[in-house]
Amino acid sequence: MSEKPDFTFETRIGGRVAGLDEVGRGPLAGPVLAAAVVLDPHHIPQGLNDSKKLSEKRRDTLAAQLYECADVSIGRAEVEEIEEINILQASLLAMRRALEGLADPADHVLVDGKFLPKGLNIPATPLIKGDTRSVTIAAASIVAKVARDEIMCALAQQYPGYGWEKNAGYPTKQHREALIALGPTPHHRRTFKTVHNILYQDKTTSH
Repeated sequence: MSEKPDFTFETRIGGRVAGLDEVGRGPLAGPVLAAAVVLDPHHIPQGLNDSKKLSEKRRDTLAAQLYECADVSIGRAEVEEIEEINILQASLLAMRRALEGLADPADHVLVDGKFLPKGLNIPATPLIKGDTRSVTIAAASIVAKVARDEIMCALAQQYPGYGWEKNAGYPTKQHREALIALGPTPHHRRTFKTVHNILYQDKTTSH
């Protein structure tokens, strides 16, 4: 039986409940993004679900609807920050930035996963597999995914060959082969093992 997210947690908590989710921890390139969303209980788009369970077209449609009827904010952490503080801390930083960008402060935040961003000044609840349990987190997962895909498509225009318009920076075969053939871009995460190994392999084989 597949779980469908609902509004149970939000109703139980009451007030302005924000959902927080991030996307982009696994890619070899590009920023990590997070989205914070506060839904209007009277205008919740139909079909909200974990972004990975939806087609690209459906995600785009739902994201557009969410921008119209919900309080939506995007936060990001750049490659330099990922390399400085590590990907987990960078994703939590992006989450905090997303939360701070909401038009009105939230009373409570539901966070996808088991880790909470540091320095939150409101109550927060971590929810493992939250994007399949809370529609607010599901909404955040959709907005974050659509926004990051757009960023990677734009970067793919500047750096062709890596297939970012299709793989969004994830380590697909094409991406790994392009990394070996073309070398890393300024947007590659050099602290990531795959990128690091390719860089150092090049150095050892060129002696």
